This record gives sequence, C-alpha cells and structure tokens, in this order.
Amino acid sequence: MSEPILPHIERPQDLHELSDEQLQQLAQEVREHIIDTVGEIGGHFGANLGTCELAVALHSLLDSPRDKILWDVGHQAYPHKVLTGRRDQLATIRKYGGLTPFCAIEESEHDIMGAGHASTSIGYAVGLKEAMRHGQGEDGAVVAVIGDGAMTGGVAFEAVHQAGGLGTPMVVVLNDNGMSISPNVGALSRYFNRVRLNPKLWKAREGVEDGLTKLPAGIGERFAHLGPQLKESIKAFWAPGMLWEELDWAYMGVVDGHDVHALREALREAIAAERPVVVHVSTVKGKGFAPAEDGGLEGMEKWHAAKPNSIANGAPAPSKPAPANGAAKPKPPQYTAVFGNALVEECRRDERVVGITAAMNSGTGLNILQKELPERYFDVGIAEQQAILFAAGLALQGCKPVAAIYSTFLQRAFDQIVHDVALQRLNVVFAMDRAGLVGDDGPTHHGVFDIAYLRPLPHMVLMAPRDEAQLVHMLHTALVYDDGPVALRYPRGEALGTPLPSAPQTIEIGSGEILREGDGKVALLGYGSGVAKASEAADLLAEHGIAATVADARFAKPIDAGLVAQLQAEHELLVTVEEGVLAGGFGSAVWETLSDSGIASRILRVGLPDRFVTHGAPALLHEEVGFTGAAIAERVLSAVGSRPRATA
Repeated sequence: MSEPILPHIERPQDLHELSDEQLQQLAQEVREHIIDTVGEIGGHFGANLGTCELAVALHSLLDSPRDKILWDVGHQAYPHKVLTGRRDQLATIRKYGGLTPFCAIEESEHDIMGAGHASTSIGYAVGLKEAMRHGQGEDGAVVAVIGDGAMTGGVAFEAVHQAGGLGTPMVVVLNDNGMSISPNVGALSRYFNRVRLNPKLWKAREGVEDGLTKLPAGIGERFAHLGPQLKESIKAFWAPGMLWEELDWAYMGVVDGHDVHALREALREAIAAERPVVVHVSTVKGKGFAPAEDGGLEGMEKWHAAKPNSIANGAPAPSKPAPANGAAKPKPPQYTAVFGNALVEECRRDERVVGITAAMNSGTGLNILQKELPERYFDVGIAEQQAILFAAGLALQGCKPVAAIYSTFLQRAFDQIVHDVALQRLNVVFAMDRAGLVGDDGPTHHGVFDIAYLRPLPHMVLMAPRDEAQLVHMLHTALVYDDGPVALRYPRGEALGTPLPSAPQTIEIGSGEILREGDGKVALLGYGSGVAKASEAADLLAEHGIAATVADARFAKPIDAGLVAQLQAEHELLVTVEEGVLAGGFGSAVWETLSDSGIASRILRVGLPDRFVTHGAPALLHEEVGFTGAAIAERVLSAVGSRPRATA
C-alpha cells in the first residue's frame, strides 16, 4: 500500500512536484477524509465528493493565490479547503467559531471570493482578469469553477457574454453532474445531459468539418467553398459547445472529471490559450460514496448534505431503533413541511393557485406539491429573477402564484419585486422560508433583511406567523387577498407544536392581537418568531414582579396603528421584538406609525445588529446577538428602572 500523501500537504504548492499517479491517489485520500469527517459532523457532502480530482488538478497546475481559483458555490469547495491549509480544521466546518461553510475571503488567502449564492463566479472572474489587464495587482491565471446547475442563473450568462466580447483570457470549468441540490431543470440542463451522456456526439466535433471536405464526387470540394454561415450551421447540427463558440469562447470537452491526467491536460491547454475557454467536465455527485453514486438522482439529492453522525466506516450509519411503547414524544413539524402541505390544500381549494421554486423544491416544501399536483408545480432553476417575472406573467393572466424562495435568495430578484410585481399591484405571494438566523450556513443564508427591503414598497403586505397554525391561516389569507402582493416570512426548523387547524381562516389584513394582558408597565409587541421570544421574556419578567402585556403584530405592513397606539398609551414602555435587522425593520415601522400620529413614545427595539452574523447553531447565534427571552427581559428591567413613568 502506498504511503499516504494528504498528511504532507500543507499548502497547494506541495502538489506541484507530484506525478499524475500520486495526484490521483491524493484525490482519493481527500475524498475519504471528507466522507469520514462530514459523515460525523454533518455538512455539504455530495458535490464535494465530485470535485476532489478537479481541486487536485487545479492546484497542481496553478500557483494560488497569485493564480485565482473561484468556486461557485462553496458547497463544492471542501476539497479546495483541505488542500489549502485547512485539512485539520475540516471537523469545525459550519460550527460556531469554525470554518465557514462556503468560501470566505477573511478565512484564507486562497478563497478569492466569498459567496453562498450561485451563478456569480464567472462575473467575479471577468472583473479580476480585466483588472489584471489594466495593471492592477499581480497578474495570474483566473479559473472559475461553476456547476451546471448554477449555469441556469441568468447572471452567469451575462458574464459569459461580456467575457466573450472582451476576449478576456480566462477559464471556466463547467462542472457538469446533472444536479444542483435538486435535479437540474430546463432546456440548458437537457442540452448538457445530451452532450455528457453521448460520447459519439461530443467526439464528433473534432473532425466534422474535415470529414465533410472529404466527401466523394466533388461534394466535399464544393463544401469547402461554401460560405462560413452554412458551414457553421452544418457543424452546429452535430457539434456540442457551439453555444459557447458562438459567444466567442473556445469549448473543450467533455472531460472525465475523475481522471486527474485528463483534467490536467485539458486545463493546461485551456490556461495557455490566453482567450476565453470553457472546459466541460463530467463528474458524479457523491463520487466514492455508494448510496449517492449508485442511487441515481434521488440518491444524489438525498446526500447533497449529510446530517451529523449519518455515516460510519464509510457507509450510512444504521438507524436508531424507535423507543419501545411509543415513549418518544412526537416532534413538532418543520415550518417548511407545514407550508408545503398547506399549499397543496390551497391548490385543491382554488384552481388558480400554483407554486414556483428556484431549484429548491425540497428546501421550500414544494416537493410535496410536485408529488401531489405536478401540473401546478414549476421549477425555474437557479433563476430567482425569472421566478418572479414568471409569477408576474401568471398573475397577469389570473393565476394566484406562490413564489416559495428563501428570504436570502429573494434578494436576488429585488428589481422584479419592485418593477414587475409591486408597481403593477399584481397578486403574487412571496413565501419566504428561512427568515431570521438560519444557523450553520451563516451570513450568506441568514434571512434578516426582507422586512427592511420589502417594507418601503407601495402595495406590499408583510405578514409573519407566530406558530404553525398561524402559518396555515396566513397562507390562506394571502391567497384570498386580491389587492396586490403579499410577503409571508417564516423561520427554518421545527415549529412550536401548536395544533394545526382543521380549516384555514382569513385574518383581517393589518390586524394584530393581544395575547396576554399585563399591569400597564411593559408591553411586548412581537412579529413572527419575535412573539415567542416576547412570551419567554414576559415569563421571566413575571419573576421580577412585572406583569407584561404580550401582543402579536402579525403584520409589519400595514401596521395595526390602533393596537400600537393603545399599547403605547397604556404602558410605560413599548418593546418591539423581531428576528430581522433593526434598520428599517418592524420596530422602525412601529416608531414611524406613532411619530406620524403625533404621539410621543418610549420604545425599546429588539432585533438583529447592524453587522453580518456568523455561522453556528441558531441557539448560539441568538445568544450572541441578544435575541433570547433572558436577554430581552434583562434589557427591559434596565429600561424600566432608568426612568419613572411620565405624569400628565
């Protein structure tokens, strides 16, 4: 057995003197290290197993960080992290204080760009290389590694168009595994699959024009004199890569992404070409882990990420036996599942309702709709802008579209929300999963800005449920509303265990409700997940002799001005609680409402700080930022003790 190589790799330059055989061995050692480590701690899994040879090949040829390798997105970059000095820290990834789940420029000089949203690497790469061409910084090679799923995002094609026009000397590695998280969809994905799965097709390109010129009976000679447009049309009929060639990119492929020698040969030629080149690489998501590799699309999707302790000795860990006599208390449902099931029922109630996802069907719960009513389900790929434009078109024709998109990903479609939905007062429902601090995925995925970026928009209604029952009622309310768009936010993870209603009820738009009457000293007004935190704080304040009023605002726009004025008038201190940024958020809306009414108010706003919050378990993050019942109660006690109630 060969001596292990990975323990001796401290920096990418350590790969430069290794042979192809040693590099192939190293790639397998990296793969085994990821399987063992991520299988124990949890984290992004399948895509990383598919890029071990690619990361080894790139770092064996390039001199990082002088040469720039950009990974789109970081869930395929664990091998890169292992090869760039972070091998022994991999067990800390996604943990509080540990390695970030994606690439982060503050973590390593080898992480050239920090991004957790897809389709951006080519745009970064064009900017980097054009800056080099203008004499800024040290010159070097620039390579963007992008998954075929990310190529469904329009921003990637905008960058491809620009680089082709400029002749930017850079390389795009198209990592084609037929998957993003869910199976890729759309015509472009089908094109890549045809090329990837048909060797005769992609090999034919090499000699198609030469073969045509050799046809007998003078036909070939005449072909040689045909105009270039006709010749290119005939070649395009047979040849893969013409999509890129027509945009002034050289196309190389399809290369076996698990053959280090083949990868190095292709990449070496592409880098030396000094023009825009795409290297089309075929990989297997979950390579080396049989349940993912041999499980087809379902297996690859299931093992996109691994749960902690889900793998033992390189294989799926055995399931734990269920407790005897049904002793285990059933867990509350996930908010995502509650939404998914409720949407199916709304579709059955109203034939106009349809669901839209942007490549996140299981992540948003729309996989339930896809299974139950596939004709009412649409996946646009990693293309949030198109998701909202598509929703707008549906609404114009009388449909009731529900765009189920994570809060953080909806940011990418802000112009479409403003210009194509709100401006035209269209009946589109934005169902924003993962609102608030989402945990291990960190700042790229925290959904903390949606209240602030949606609240200024005319015609927009903002609502958030305090529990799963309210989520069912609010989805129904949003779909029977006929006067413009509605944005509905709800958190990641388990709900509170509140019984679900047998039938949804309509909530009056802009109405809040008081849940607990107090003694007139403090009123806690929560929004969404902030209601539970307000209730926890009220329980703790009761131990200090303060009977706090607790209310659920339910709407951030329109605000229940009557309820807000009542709470302010009857209490010494009004406390707003929200799991979003304070600047422009729900608390600001309350403050503005009172100010516009000419009411002098004393408000304490509780929310998230004006900074990007790190990654880690949600409980740890809530503790860090003071979004806990104990922290809220402490702030309230400090506030009420600092100033007596004003007298008339």
